Amino acid sequence: MNTQQQIREQARWTRARLGRCGPPLDLLTAHFDQHVYAPHAHTEFTIGVTVGGSEVIAYRGGHIHSYPGSIVVLEPGEMHTGGPAACDGYAYQALYAEPALLTDGTLGGLPHFRDPVLHDPELATALRAAHTDISTCPDPLEAESRLPWLLTALARRHSTARASTDAIPGADHIARSVRDRLADELLDPPSLADLATDLGLSRYQLLRAFRTATGIPPYAWLAQHRVARARRLLETGMRPAEVAGLVGFADQAHLTRWFRRVLGVTPAAYRNSVQDTAG
Repeated sequence: MNTQQQIREQARWTRARLGRCGPPLDLLTAHFDQHVYAPHAHTEFTIGVTVGGSEVIAYRGGHIHSYPGSIVVLEPGEMHTGGPAACDGYAYQALYAEPALLTDGTLGGLPHFRDPVLHDPELATALRAAHTDISTCPDPLEAESRLPWLLTALARRHSTARASTDAIPGADHIARSVRDRLADELLDPPSLADLATDLGLSRYQLLRAFRTATGIPPYAWLAQHRVARARRLLETGMRPAEVAGLVGFADQAHLTRWFRRVLGVTPAAYRNSVQDTAG
């Protein structure tokens, strides 16, 4: 095998945790020129988005093909293989979800996907973005806020499951309670599953209520709250590397990502501009 092939035969695993002390969820980013999987099955749902090339998968007695933008859903216990459908290989992002993650927010038991290859550009884009962000920085609250929400959407849109009601009474009160807990436990926020249990809700109901009341998921609210706290510390002259840990970000890169999203500049640039003004 030459050097170019070695570079392109790549697989990277990331383990995220769904909330503080919550269950793990594995994410895979892969690019293969030649690799063909041996027949195997998983205990979880395998949910992948093809990002390059094309893949052929032996599944349910036939062969299915995926192309860039395709969502592929392989159900637990189903034997399958996977390999390149053409000479340019294939690349994809996948996650391995316990069945219970697809039943929250739905009715009718375990979802069944009659068509394992789905065309849903909006959901494919959202899954790819969440996968990329969480693989880069597997923040437990972000993983728990984004992935179960998208998996519920997948089950609702494309499986035999029926959607449960979206009407959540008292959404403003629920969101206020969640915000207070997250702000109080800034450095080690509780899981959404624990918050939901305390409020007598499912995690999906909590997420639905929070989004209804605020327009954003809990992790995004907490990140913006942390940025506001970081801004005040930077104004005192503290360095971004120090500030990141004091407000609950994983590291300086995590702080920088969110600081730029909220304020449009890096923490270092903001600190320097404030110090220049003060001088």
